[in-house]
Amino acid sequence: MINLAKELVELRKMILTMGAAVEQSLQRTLDALHTHNTELALEVRLHDKKIDRMELDIEEECLRILALSQPVAGDLRFVLAVMRINTNFERVADMAKSICKRILSIDKIMWIALPPALNVMANQTQYMLADTLRALADQDANLARQIRSSDDQVDDLLKEIFIWVQAEIPSHIEHTVAAIDYLSIARKLERIADVCTNIAADVIFLSEGHLVRHSDGKNAPKEFPPRPE
Repeated sequence: MINLAKELVELRKMILTMGAAVEQSLQRTLDALHTHNTELALEVRLHDKKIDRMELDIEEECLRILALSQPVAGDLRFVLAVMRINTNFERVADMAKSICKRILSIDKIMWIALPPALNVMANQTQYMLADTLRALADQDANLARQIRSSDDQVDDLLKEIFIWVQAEIPSHIEHTVAAIDYLSIARKLERIADVCTNIAADVIFLSEGHLVRHSDGKNAPKEFPPRPE
């Protein structure tokens, strides 16, 4: 039998370390986008392998704890939440890598000015991820709810970028490839924001035992039943 308390402390450290690595990856990705730094974009893509390794290590640790300790109640919620959050962090890293691929594509053609909505969207997504990490570290359900409610702003910004692309391509045919790449980047950022809302739902589950992933806030949340002793 393993020392469950010690293992949970280590698991918490592992998931927060991975979250910090993912946050850095997104930060470097957006820096590469704003500065046209292809070397930085390449570094992010190479760094993704390290994050993949972290994901596997955390998953293995969760499965080991479940198999050897059979945690219950709050401890079980923590392990289950970490398993989902772990997968979502890896998705964010994958999307950052995809954005870097688009950055490299644009660099081969031509850079054009970023649409204002894309700048705002990048900042908003970055703030959401930072708040998500803070909510996880503090198990702050209230902050997690704020994150979930802020996702609509990112959705609205994506609509603005669609409108920009529709106007930009007919006016500047030579910008077509770059404009499409910017739209793809915007879609990835919107997806990162969606993933942040999923992680926020897991933080609420972890903190309160409420399943809110598919809730619109109007229905009463479901309680997670504790495992019988």
